[in-house]
Amino acid sequence: MTAVRQDAWSPDDDLILAEVTLRHIREGSTQLAAFEEVGERIGRTSAACGFRWNSCVRKRYEDAIQIAKQQRQKRNYMKKQSFAATSHVSSLGTIETEERSYKNDPVTEESLSVDSVIRFLRQWKTTYQELNRQIKTLERDLREREEELYILREQNEKLSHEVNNVQTDYRAVNDDYKTLIQIMDRARRLTVLTEEDEAKPRFKMDANGNLERIE
Repeated sequence: MTAVRQDAWSPDDDLILAEVTLRHIREGSTQLAAFEEVGERIGRTSAACGFRWNSCVRKRYEDAIQIAKQQRQKRNYMKKQSFAATSHVSSLGTIETEERSYKNDPVTEESLSVDSVIRFLRQWKTTYQELNRQIKTLERDLREREEELYILREQNEKLSHEVNNVQTDYRAVNDDYKTLIQIMDRARRLTVLTEEDEAKPRFKMDANGNLERIE
């Protein structure tokens, strides 16, 4: 039973987890198998390895994961082509035997092997050239995707910077607007008080003790 460790993950543990998981992805295996292998190597449970991968390590290897998946597709394609080529050689041998039987020609191991190998090599040459073309196309597409990703990241950083600037400007304008409203409100109140003071009648007392209005 795998020991359960309570200590923190070290950089070496994360590196082992990443290397093993990426290898399993390239080889078409499952991540669960990768977590079990890592757990045996570093003395942790597969569940702990899976949690560490999904919560932390995976984010740092997004590009490597995509490359590993593409390599897995290439491996699967090569296996299919190899299987097809092997089947083709087998069918060539069967056809050769049938043709010689039909022509009443003696079937010998030497003649059958040489003819089959020649046809197989011709077929495999064509298949190999086609695989090379596809690999070059995939590599070119990968470079283009990496360039696009780099450009998008730069644009994202630029837009994020612009958004921060706009938010800062908005806060400044909003503060200025509030200050202006407060100033206008104070000016309005002062105007009302001044008008009220001017509207009140004023009086003075003359020498006879009578009140006289002052205009």
